Amino acid sequence: MPMSSAGPRPSVLFVCVHNAGRSQMGAAFLTHLAGDRVEVRSAGSAPADAVNPAVVAAMAEVGIDVSAETPKVLTVEAVRSSDVVITMGCGDACPVFPGKRYLDWQLDDPAGQGVDAVRPVREEIERRVRVLLAELGIAA
Repeated sequence: MPMSSAGPRPSVLFVCVHNAGRSQMGAAFLTHLAGDRVEVRSAGSAPADAVNPAVVAAMAEVGIDVSAETPKVLTVEAVRSSDVVITMGCGDACPVFPGKRYLDWQLDDPAGQGVDAVRPVREEIERRVRVLLAELGIAA
């Protein structure tokens, strides 16, 4: 059954420390697969200056351009206004509110790694995003 506390579209927030790798890939896959049927955000508890170039390259390999994305700082409001919050290694930095669905995806951090190290992380994120869409009742 689709969730909708914030309105007609479910809202999903991806969070990792730097908002330069895993959370950017999660947000990009969800946007790519769901289009405008899901409101998608990403943020980091300590945002980097730019998206990891290896992540940009790995996503380009599957036809998704994240080169124009910029890491954003995690805000309490972003969490409060999301139905689903997916953390990817940010630990206790993410505020918790009752009534939200929290998922913690344990994934290797691609920071400082090349494209070869990013690919398996990218593939696992895509798999998990597809599962999430099915749980939300949205066809990919």
